[in-house]
Amino acid sequence: MDIQPQTPALIEAHNLRFEVVGAAGRVNILRGVNLRIGASEVVGIVGPSGSGKTSLLMLLAGLDRASGGTLTVGGHVLAGMDEDALARFRRDEVGIVFQSFHLVPTMTALENTALPLEFAGDDQAASRAQAALEAVGLGHRIHHYPGQLSGGEQQRVAVARAFVARPKLILADEPTGNLDRATGLAVMELLFSLRETLGTTLVLITHDPALAARCDRQLRMEDGKLVEDFSEVPAE
Repeated sequence: MDIQPQTPALIEAHNLRFEVVGAAGRVNILRGVNLRIGASEVVGIVGPSGSGKTSLLMLLAGLDRASGGTLTVGGHVLAGMDEDALARFRRDEVGIVFQSFHLVPTMTALENTALPLEFAGDDQAASRAQAALEAVGLGHRIHHYPGQLSGGEQQRVAVARAFVARPKLILADEPTGNLDRATGLAVMELLFSLRETLGTTLVLITHDPALAARCDRQLRMEDGKLVEDFSEVPAE
């Protein structure tokens, strides 16, 4: 399935494959994904558990390497990059929001948020991180540790960290999965609002149909393949 939005491409994948080898033998997780996502698009990826959604996001983030095919993100051909180059790519180009927050427990909210900027050698890291936390409503909690924050507050810190370096791409993997519905809705309102303000491309994995419906496009995955683009207009 080839998907062709009208905006300039930020992500292009051709025949993208990903397989792992374990005790049970070789397992094909992604089986020839063809994908094109435009700059500033909001794309929701839906599908059953085990369909390959998270594996696709991990490849887009440069956290896993494809077994075959080609993948270009923001002009970077990921297969040709060594680990140091991939680390710089993630630092400069990508923000990630996971379901389980992934905050460093021994760091304050301010320190967690500043991490991408510290890695980049930004001498304004602390002030920029504080501004990001204020933008997500946590200006009064900047010196608190993750264990002193509620689940919703921890995810707000994760959102602030994802956006603080103003990346071209935000990847969100079930970002409300560990939150109650009201808190999850508040976090998603925040995520969509920041994305709109900065014009960032957002790729979102979700099992929530209402949340997926808010995206510009909905892509459905089944058995390691993209099988449907819900934004396509059916033929008469």
